[in-house]
Amino acid sequence: MNKTTVAFKDLANRITGVSIPIFGISWTPPESERKIIRETFIFLEDRRALYSDFHFEDDRDVVKSICTIRSELTEALQRLSEESEAISSLKAMRAACREYLDNTKNYGRSGSRFSFISQLGNLRAIFGVHVAYLAVKYGIDLDGELVRIIPPEFRNAKYLEA
Repeated sequence: MNKTTVAFKDLANRITGVSIPIFGISWTPPESERKIIRETFIFLEDRRALYSDFHFEDDRDVVKSICTIRSELTEALQRLSEESEAISSLKAMRAACREYLDNTKNYGRSGSRFSFISQLGNLRAIFGVHVAYLAVKYGIDLDGELVRIIPPEFRNAKYLEA
């Protein structure tokens, strides 16, 4: 397995059209916030539902994983202060989990495989944007498979897998 890393500075240089104060220049996050976000990323790195090839995914396993992710995001939100810059991104990712679960709850009975894949793709896209934003905001390098959900235009070409 190739170890993939994207430095937050590379992401910051790639993101255009979005106003993001760069870590260390105009805003320094409290270490406890940074620690919570880093721990959340470590958790997400191990969630196959966010990055495995679609044909390997089983809908029941994905639902369990999405429920676990939603629970972890809720715990992270509970640990953050009300003024945290990360709250809106974590809430958006948690909402994406709820939307996925709501839109796929009948997959096994009447849904199509296409619906399952498109809903999972939508969730991954939302997570990718918010993970990239938080990585830049908190100065956290991304490692491993989590890099796969970062929008391609935010990734440096040298980090893309062949």
